[in-house]
Amino acid sequence: MKYTRIYADPSGESHFEDVNIELTQADFAPPAPPLNLSSFNPATQYVFCHFPAGWRGDWHPVPKRQIFFVLSGKIKGRVSDGEVRQFEKGDAVLGEDTTGKGHVTWVVGGKDALTAIVQLPG
Repeated sequence: MKYTRIYADPSGESHFEDVNIELTQADFAPPAPPLNLSSFNPATQYVFCHFPAGWRGDWHPVPKRQIFFVLSGKIKGRVSDGEVRQFEKGDAVLGEDTTGKGHVTWVVGGKDALTAIVQLPG
């Protein structure tokens, strides 16, 4: 499995990074058959977030270290090094740019977007 990480370097510039997660077969919910799982990670709280069509968030860092999952719609993001990426249904993004210049986020495609955001410790 792969997700995208947004992070700030020591000079405050934000960047995207692709991260691969290893999945290992485990008996997660017996008697159901085994599933492929990542390692477990702690979380503090979660929220669902609706982004209306045309919404745009100018430069901002994430309020807390968090991972968000796109449930519907399309969202683009720009980091301060200039790279732009699009995220759609099924994509996961780990936001760790809690300091520095942050990123710009906007909804594309003329439709609302819905995400699930899980905030993480630290």
